Amino acid sequence: MAAPPALPWRVVWITGASTGIGAEIARQLAARGITVAVSARSADKLSALAQANPRLKPYPLDVTDAEAVIATFAAIERDCGVVDLVLAAAGTYAPVQLDALSPAPFRSMYETNYLGVVNVLSAVLPAFRARRSGHLAWIASVAGYRGLPKAAAYGPTKAALINLAESLKPELEADGVRVSVINPSFVRTPLTAQNDFPMPFLMDADEAARRSIAGLAAGRFEVAYPIRFVALLKFARLLPYRLYFALIRRNVLRR
Repeated sequence: MAAPPALPWRVVWITGASTGIGAEIARQLAARGITVAVSARSADKLSALAQANPRLKPYPLDVTDAEAVIATFAAIERDCGVVDLVLAAAGTYAPVQLDALSPAPFRSMYETNYLGVVNVLSAVLPAFRARRSGHLAWIASVAGYRGLPKAAAYGPTKAALINLAESLKPELEADGVRVSVINPSFVRTPLTAQNDFPMPFLMDADEAARRSIAGLAAGRFEVAYPIRFVALLKFARLLPYRLYFALIRRNVLRR
């Protein structure tokens, strides 16, 4: 079997790396010889992850703390060298229950999923722009394409991340900085385990990580998978509201 192609990074920083796609991307990159700084709120999980490969370097962090994000990035570059790729993968999810609607999950998801990425960008951009190099990426979701039942708190944060990537790409690429957004469909993680509905095209985290790494290494702006489900949802974005809501009622709500 041929060896996988060489990857274009030497040092990578991943937030949200304690579980799910972020953790699996970190493992796969380290296995291919890349130094990976891994951040998440759980120091214990990061420590356990790092024990598997000495190239995994733990830096516990809450991405909602903007000052801590700045300090962590500085520490990583001091300890590990110049960071080539930053992947903001920290995120949280809880399905919205209409019989117990509360602002709390909306606020929590906005602060972690969206502002957490903005905090990372604020910390990293000055160095990347000054060097006129670097690759910035973050994990959004196909749930950001259009409103979906039970995703009233989660979906808007992912739509905002897609819009953020679209907004920043032209300006940052003029500065020599690459931008990518990863839009997975349903991936088997502790977060999706909360869902009480069928999840079409459900994918394991290791496969999602492989597709994410391949897309980022190829320099793609959007890395979205699986392609059949992505195509269906992108087609749904073109439907008028009357047809879209009828489709949701028939195929998603089923009540």
